[in-house]
Amino acid sequence: MYKKLRTIEMQRLSVDEFREAEKLPLVVVLDDVRSMHNVGSVFRTGDAFRVEAVCLCGITSTPPSAEIHKTALGAEDSVAWRYYPTALEALAALRSEGYEVYSVEQAHGSTMLQDFRPQPGRKYAVVLGNEVKGVHQEVIDASDGCLEIPQFGTKHSLNVSVTAGIVIWHFARPASSQFRV
Repeated sequence: MYKKLRTIEMQRLSVDEFREAEKLPLVVVLDDVRSMHNVGSVFRTGDAFRVEAVCLCGITSTPPSAEIHKTALGAEDSVAWRYYPTALEALAALRSEGYEVYSVEQAHGSTMLQDFRPQPGRKYAVVLGNEVKGVHQEVIDASDGCLEIPQFGTKHSLNVSVTAGIVIWHFARPASSQFRV
């Protein structure tokens, strides 16, 4: 029989332990994301999978913020973050640190997410775009490639926080066994 775990049984890391723990070599870049709830959700998912950092760009709000905290539930304190006036500046900084950068967007020549295999030993950054306009074209042009989540319904897009969860999990799956508690 299955019985729900109590919080104390989950043996979660403290914020200090999280900061010191090995991270998934992945940075999430938010390109002009308007909704602070979406930003908070990305922080919370980033915490769950131990991403390196979140880059907040352009009009994307930054902590401290009650609206971000509402969905982040404190993950804005555990996950490292940086602000950049533009996503292009974030990409330049990440490239100088050795990251390969992929925009998550429906584009000609994009790679379907299920066909992309993160390589061990490499560092990646994924760019997620504005809720209406997506990733800016100049950011796509500056990326190493585009990743696309296949969709089969009538809608042509997913919420940015849902997209973040799918993409982060795709990168985390190969590494998930090394992070078990």
